[in-house]
Amino acid sequence: MTSTPAVRPPAAPVVIVGAGLAGLTVALHLAATRQVVVLAKRNLDEGATAWAQGGIVGVLGEDDSIDSHVRDTQDAGAGLVDEDTARFIAEHSAAAIEWLVEQGVPFSADPSGPLGLHLTREGGHAVRRIAHAADATGKAIHDALLVLVKKHPNITLRERWMAVDLITSRHLKREEPSRCYGVYALDIDCQRVETLPASAVVLATGGVGKVYRYTSNPDTSTGDGIAMAWRAGCRVGNMEFIQFHPTCLYHPQERSFLITEALRGEGGHLKLPDGTRFMFAHDERAELAPRDIVARAIDFEMKKHGIDHVWLDATHLGEAFLKEHFPTIYARCLKLGIDITKQPIPVVPAAHYTCGGVVTDLEGRADLPGLYAVGETTYTGLHGANRLASNSLLECVVLGRTCAGAILQGPGASEPNLPAWDESQVENADEQVVIAHNWDELRLMMWNYVGIVRTTKRLERALHRIELLRSEIDEYYANFRVNRDLLELRNLVDCAELIVRSALLRHESRGLHYSRDFPNSLPVSFPTVLIGPARRPDHKR
Repeated sequence: MTSTPAVRPPAAPVVIVGAGLAGLTVALHLAATRQVVVLAKRNLDEGATAWAQGGIVGVLGEDDSIDSHVRDTQDAGAGLVDEDTARFIAEHSAAAIEWLVEQGVPFSADPSGPLGLHLTREGGHAVRRIAHAADATGKAIHDALLVLVKKHPNITLRERWMAVDLITSRHLKREEPSRCYGVYALDIDCQRVETLPASAVVLATGGVGKVYRYTSNPDTSTGDGIAMAWRAGCRVGNMEFIQFHPTCLYHPQERSFLITEALRGEGGHLKLPDGTRFMFAHDERAELAPRDIVARAIDFEMKKHGIDHVWLDATHLGEAFLKEHFPTIYARCLKLGIDITKQPIPVVPAAHYTCGGVVTDLEGRADLPGLYAVGETTYTGLHGANRLASNSLLECVVLGRTCAGAILQGPGASEPNLPAWDESQVENADEQVVIAHNWDELRLMMWNYVGIVRTTKRLERALHRIELLRSEIDEYYANFRVNRDLLELRNLVDCAELIVRSALLRHESRGLHYSRDFPNSLPVSFPTVLIGPARRPDHKR
């Protein structure tokens, strides 16, 4: 008598949290042989990728080299770039551009350029090596990949779904080395939390810009992946290095619109309310100084004079010039009642890019088996203490591919019998105003105490306030049904703590971290890596 071989249940899909360039790259590289579910917290066009204006690095030209790109990356990163990571990504940059071209990305063309592409140059780069699609590269890339993802039979896109937490061995109450088995995810429209088993989970949720009052980031940038990985016990690195863009439009209806550096490059002047230019007091290059210097100067003047913003005046450049060279800025400001040909533009620095995140290797592996992360969510060592322009999109494509390769080579194990989300001891929230108040308090406190210029006293005050906020948020989370605002606030307070604790550990000024108490750089410096055990008692769920 022969026995019938056991039939193995089909492997659970790979669940990708985030639908930007990093997440879509992983999905497309997996989809030929694996089922993939992609969760988008808001609508598909609301992520950070679509907001990227600049371009993507490709070492393509005869005047360029891998070594040159690595040097530029290291110089920008102020001594904290991992050379092996920078070299690996530079070596694969040309293949990344070629892959995007194959996917139908409409890069700006130049018949005489490498691959027929027009290459531009940005700050910190020794040569022209930036492939771009006019001044809307991120949107062009995102739109092209979305077309492919939407029509692929093995990829399921779930818009308006937000990951709540990773499902790990702790939830299964197993005595085993911890691993990731899936995610709890909130259907935002139905207000229902589902259990999603996964053969692998990929965190591609972007950065933490919304932890600050002013940011160039979209509303999706609430550090969800970083916070979830941290709560699950993963290491997090270099969270003190938050890149600030010097000039974001200051307006109650438009808090995330960047005023490009090119406006200063063409001769725009930064001024105080009385019309006085102030940049020469901070740097001989005035408005043409590097981003971090300009951002610190504006921050200094705002604090010194007790003002909410400064002015960027380009009226002297002339109406015809401004309309021709800056049509997007002209049109956007005009809709808000600001005619940049006749009026200065109110601007403030804004949180722009998170240089740290979940510690991963070059194949996206985080500390928990079954968990991966790609893109701005991660710390790979590429960006060091400051990101080189246009390296961010490149990192998403290169490591998105290697991450997919690692998942395909893995065992694909899954656990079909995961515990359901438990709402038996919670009720509907009675006052949403608590969440709104805590959200505003956290972002204002981070802006004032943990912004562009820091002191130990400010950081300690911030940590104390974060601990008070956390106790309120934890109590709220434990007793009421979750919604997107509560989950984002919970993740932001975790990320705020990581930023502050990392900043307190760095007793020097380096790159994007500037401390008045430690104004000099140390001769030798190392990344800041925090180890993330569960730091407080488990909640009911």
